[in-house]
Amino acid sequence: MADSDLPSTPAPPSVPIGEVLDLVKTYAKQEALEPVKGAGRWFGFGAAGAVLIGTGTMLLVLGLLRLVQNEFGPTFEGRWMSLLPYLIALALCLVVIGIAVSRISKSSLNKPPTS
Repeated sequence: MADSDLPSTPAPPSVPIGEVLDLVKTYAKQEALEPVKGAGRWFGFGAAGAVLIGTGTMLLVLGLLRLVQNEFGPTFEGRWMSLLPYLIALALCLVVIGIAVSRISKSSLNKPPTS
Protein backbone atom coordinates (compact mmCIF):
# COMPACT_ATOMS: atom_id res chain seq x y z
CA MET A 1 0.00 0.00 0.00
CA ALA A 2 1.49 3.32 -1.02
CA ASP A 3 1.37 6.56 0.93
CA SER A 4 -0.96 8.05 -1.66
CA ASP A 5 -3.58 5.36 -0.92
CA LEU A 6 -3.98 6.47 2.78
CA PRO A 7 -6.86 8.77 3.55
CA SER A 8 -5.56 12.25 4.15
CA THR A 9 -6.38 14.00 7.39
CA PRO A 10 -7.23 17.66 7.09
CA ALA A 11 -4.67 20.04 8.49
CA PRO A 12 -5.84 22.10 11.46
CA PRO A 13 -6.91 25.58 10.44
CA SER A 14 -4.22 28.11 11.03
CA VAL A 15 -5.61 31.04 13.01
CA PRO A 16 -3.37 33.96 13.80
CA ILE A 17 -2.69 34.47 17.51
CA GLY A 18 -3.89 38.09 17.25
CA GLU A 19 -7.39 36.96 16.28
CA VAL A 20 -7.50 34.49 19.17
CA LEU A 21 -6.46 37.20 21.64
CA ASP A 22 -9.07 39.61 20.26
CA LEU A 23 -11.72 36.92 20.58
CA VAL A 24 -10.74 36.22 24.20
CA LYS A 25 -10.77 39.95 25.05
CA THR A 26 -14.19 40.41 23.50
CA TYR A 27 -15.55 37.40 25.36
CA ALA A 28 -14.12 38.64 28.67
CA LYS A 29 -15.69 42.06 28.20
CA GLN A 30 -19.03 40.54 27.33
CA GLU A 31 -19.11 38.08 30.22
CA ALA A 32 -17.36 40.08 32.94
CA LEU A 33 -17.68 43.82 32.42
CA GLU A 34 -21.23 44.16 31.14
CA PRO A 35 -22.83 42.35 34.13
CA VAL A 36 -20.77 44.50 36.51
CA LYS A 37 -22.00 47.66 34.78
CA GLY A 38 -25.57 46.39 35.08
CA ALA A 39 -25.08 45.63 38.77
CA GLY A 40 -23.65 49.11 39.36
CA ARG A 41 -26.66 50.73 37.73
CA TRP A 42 -29.00 48.46 39.72
CA PHE A 43 -27.19 49.34 42.96
CA GLY A 44 -27.24 53.07 42.15
CA PHE A 45 -30.99 53.14 41.62
CA GLY A 46 -31.53 51.06 44.76
CA ALA A 47 -29.36 53.33 46.90
CA ALA A 48 -31.04 56.48 45.55
CA GLY A 49 -34.47 54.98 46.21
CA ALA A 50 -33.49 53.97 49.74
CA VAL A 51 -32.23 57.47 50.55
CA LEU A 52 -35.36 59.11 49.15
CA ILE A 53 -37.75 56.73 50.89
CA GLY A 54 -35.83 57.10 54.16
CA THR A 55 -35.84 60.90 54.01
CA GLY A 56 -39.50 61.06 53.07
CA THR A 57 -40.48 58.64 55.81
CA MET A 58 -38.47 60.53 58.40
CA LEU A 59 -40.15 63.82 57.48
CA LEU A 60 -43.60 62.20 57.42
CA VAL A 61 -43.14 60.58 60.83
CA LEU A 62 -41.71 63.73 62.37
CA GLY A 63 -44.62 65.75 60.97
CA LEU A 64 -47.14 63.25 62.34
CA LEU A 65 -45.43 63.26 65.74
CA ARG A 66 -45.49 67.07 65.97
CA LEU A 67 -49.11 67.15 64.78
CA VAL A 68 -50.22 64.71 67.47
CA GLN A 69 -48.22 66.52 70.15
CA ASN A 70 -49.53 69.98 69.22
CA GLU A 71 -53.16 69.19 68.45
CA PHE A 72 -53.76 66.60 71.13
CA GLY A 73 -51.18 67.71 73.71
CA PRO A 74 -53.44 67.93 76.77
CA THR A 75 -54.80 64.46 75.98
CA PHE A 76 -51.38 62.88 76.40
CA GLU A 77 -50.49 64.29 79.81
CA GLY A 78 -49.20 61.97 82.44
CA ARG A 79 -46.18 59.78 82.89
CA TRP A 80 -47.04 56.97 80.46
CA MET A 81 -49.46 58.82 78.19
CA SER A 82 -46.70 61.14 76.98
CA LEU A 83 -45.16 58.12 75.22
CA LEU A 84 -48.26 57.50 73.11
CA PRO A 85 -47.38 59.99 70.30
CA TYR A 86 -44.01 58.28 69.95
CA LEU A 87 -45.67 54.88 69.77
CA ILE A 88 -47.99 56.19 67.04
CA ALA A 89 -44.94 57.43 65.11
CA LEU A 90 -43.24 54.05 65.61
CA ALA A 91 -46.34 52.26 64.29
CA LEU A 92 -46.26 54.45 61.17
CA CYS A 93 -42.57 53.57 60.68
CA LEU A 94 -43.39 49.87 60.95
CA VAL A 95 -46.18 50.23 58.37
CA VAL A 96 -43.82 51.92 55.90
CA ILE A 97 -41.17 49.24 56.52
CA GLY A 98 -43.77 46.53 55.92
CA ILE A 99 -44.85 48.13 52.63
CA ALA A 100 -41.23 48.48 51.50
CA VAL A 101 -40.40 44.85 52.34
CA SER A 102 -43.50 43.61 50.54
CA ARG A 103 -42.41 45.46 47.37
CA ILE A 104 -38.91 43.93 47.26
CA SER A 105 -38.56 41.67 44.26
CA LYS A 106 -36.10 38.83 43.94
CA SER A 107 -35.38 39.39 40.26
CA SER A 108 -31.98 38.60 38.87
CA LEU A 109 -29.46 41.24 37.88
CA ASN A 110 -28.94 39.53 34.54
CA LYS A 111 -32.39 39.59 33.02
CA PRO A 112 -32.59 38.01 29.59
CA PRO A 113 -33.66 40.50 26.93
CA THR A 114 -37.35 40.37 26.18
CA SER A 115 -38.37 40.08 22.56
